[in-house]
Amino acid sequence: MSGLVRVRSGHSLDDVEEILERDGAIVVEDFTDDITREALLADFRPALDAQGYGDDWYNGTKTRRVSSLFGRTKELTPIVTHPLYLGAARRIMQKPVPIWLGKSRVEMTPTIQISGTQLIEIHPGQGKQPLHRDDALHLRRHPGPTSRVQIMVALSEFTAENGGTLVIPGSHHWDDERPPLASEAIPTEMPPGGALIWLGGVYHGGGKNVADTPRTGMTIALDLGNLRQEENQYLAVPREMVLAYPEEVRRLLGYDRCPPGLGWYEMEDPYLLLEDSE
Repeated sequence: MSGLVRVRSGHSLDDVEEILERDGAIVVEDFTDDITREALLADFRPALDAQGYGDDWYNGTKTRRVSSLFGRTKELTPIVTHPLYLGAARRIMQKPVPIWLGKSRVEMTPTIQISGTQLIEIHPGQGKQPLHRDDALHLRRHPGPTSRVQIMVALSEFTAENGGTLVIPGSHHWDDERPPLASEAIPTEMPPGGALIWLGGVYHGGGKNVADTPRTGMTIALDLGNLRQEENQYLAVPREMVLAYPEEVRRLLGYDRCPPGLGWYEMEDPYLLLEDSE
């Protein structure tokens, strides 16, 4: 057991939202089925096998990483639109913000967007990744409103021995001066098809692999729509692959307009460009 709260896919979204706000992380044990997991592995395996190990201490010298995931498969819809992931992300991040337009006070609700995507395979001999906060990419101050909700889907079993993601529950409540300690981190243990969902302010990192086999996981981050994407999805995903996904996913990839006025094309919704392509 990982020490994190563990639920099933049919669990109450209200409860999952409450756990995430409190603990910053949760494990969904049956997040995806074997058919979807095996299809993703089949699509990603050629690129993963062709990828060399990283060459720096942060990304891992015994770790293989592949990005541009929506450009490599058409099977990600049930992952990114899962009710406990997308539903929790919308509830936690899409909160109205009051602004004044002259003498009128109005509330604007931001969109959310797919930010970074990556397949991460930790091989035997890889040491622990430094504990970090992913929302530090946007130079966030803590504590504060959540601007990222992220997921790690287990494409193979995650254990304490093979590098299961290390998490410090509750660390999203800390200020910026408190450093993370390795002794505070809990390894994520979950079966193939399980998933870890966590908030961007939570300290985490890849674990040390002292097992005999690699640990393969897939991560996707959802950020507020008024922030720059970590991975440039417009370059990472060819238009024909964008068109292979339903409208909800296309908009999550960035073909959307975030209120009050970010991301427009010719003063219009950029999604119209995709409609013209069909």
